[in-house]
Amino acid sequence: MKKVVKFGGSSLASAEQFKKVGYIIRQDDTRRYVVPSAPGKRFAGDTKVTDMLYSCYLLALREEEEQEEEFEALLQAIKERYDEIISGLGLHLDLEPEFRVIRENFSRKIGRDYAASRGEYLNGLVMAEYLGYEFIDAAEVIFFKESGNFDARKTNRVLSERLSSCERAVIPGFYGALPNGKIKTFSRGGSDVTGSIVAKAVHADLYENWTDVSGFLVADPGIVKNPKAIDVITYRELRELSYMGATVLHEDAIFPVRGEGIPINIRNTNAPEDKGTLIVEATCRTPRFTITGIAGKRDFASITIEKAMMNGQVGFCHKVLGVFAENDISIEHMPSGIDTLTIFVHQDEFEEKEQKVIAGIHRAVEPDLVELESDLALIAVVGRGMKATRGTSGRIFSALAHANVNVKMIDQGSSELNIIIGVRNHDFDAAIRAIYDIFVTTQI
Repeated sequence: MKKVVKFGGSSLASAEQFKKVGYIIRQDDTRRYVVPSAPGKRFAGDTKVTDMLYSCYLLALREEEEQEEEFEALLQAIKERYDEIISGLGLHLDLEPEFRVIRENFSRKIGRDYAASRGEYLNGLVMAEYLGYEFIDAAEVIFFKESGNFDARKTNRVLSERLSSCERAVIPGFYGALPNGKIKTFSRGGSDVTGSIVAKAVHADLYENWTDVSGFLVADPGIVKNPKAIDVITYRELRELSYMGATVLHEDAIFPVRGEGIPINIRNTNAPEDKGTLIVEATCRTPRFTITGIAGKRDFASITIEKAMMNGQVGFCHKVLGVFAENDISIEHMPSGIDTLTIFVHQDEFEEKEQKVIAGIHRAVEPDLVELESDLALIAVVGRGMKATRGTSGRIFSALAHANVNVKMIDQGSSELNIIIGVRNHDFDAAIRAIYDIFVTTQI
């Protein structure tokens, strides 16, 4: 059996956290491939090493004499973060040669991605030394195309071949290399993606993603007090929740393992006894509740277009959507009626171009009325259990009515996996609490 384990920045922020990670890995002999992030915050108000590296590189770019001392001081502070971990672990590892190379490359203005990647690179060296595992530089096995897009085929071929002869290894997360050898990073949180890529390459039985929470929660703990954890969630459910703001796992981390049928287990480094959340392709396990999770986002605007006999006009929707495409505005949802069509967009994207869009709609389809509404929020209620449960929408409406929340829109996908509800921004928290209460707390 083979497991790939990824540890987030909070799990590797200090020597104390490193020791917890070491204990977790050594407790299970099948945890053979380790993907570390850069050190995160040790306490409230602390700075992540990646952010320190970004700041340091910006100082290097300025080429001002008075910035030299500030640059050297910040680079030294970054080194001290690692030295503190190394000392706390009792290791005999000198990173001074690595920092000389970093200093030289920063002075050559080698690139912002290179700067950001050094946090994971250095933490990988420390982790490999601590565990006694082989260190593999991600730049040698993770590849991007000239366009900057991830090269999945080449990466899987090279990485599979490299790890086939390697019993245990540490591969830093977050970065890889372009065809010319230049460092390229994934978006922030990209270590999750690296872990998934490694899991696919070694045909892992399980990909464990260790962080500072015990898996996914049914709702945002900032809105609902002590929400229940999700035991099992499917990839499709996770995609719906991630898109609407649930951010425990980088959403792109799903794709490499999904095609291989490899489950992902979200675990808590600080509570390793918790089972966490298991993310799977499909399951016949009955969910604990009718819904799996609730997530949402604020600050949307709606554009309602009204035209008599709209449903009989071929290409009506196509023409309207063309106006938004011409103005480079992405669309979130598009509920419609016989003579009306409503389009939800991000308010900040739309505001600057609203008059151009309105004029474009008038030219394209000659509507009877165009009506705008702002300060709206969208909430996704997601769950595979909804398909087999009657009256789910009715229970949502009932809960929101009791909470005095006015529903502006409701839209259910054909898969019956999710229901999208539109409310006012100021009703957002109350709506989520009401939905959580009726499906989870009281289970009416």
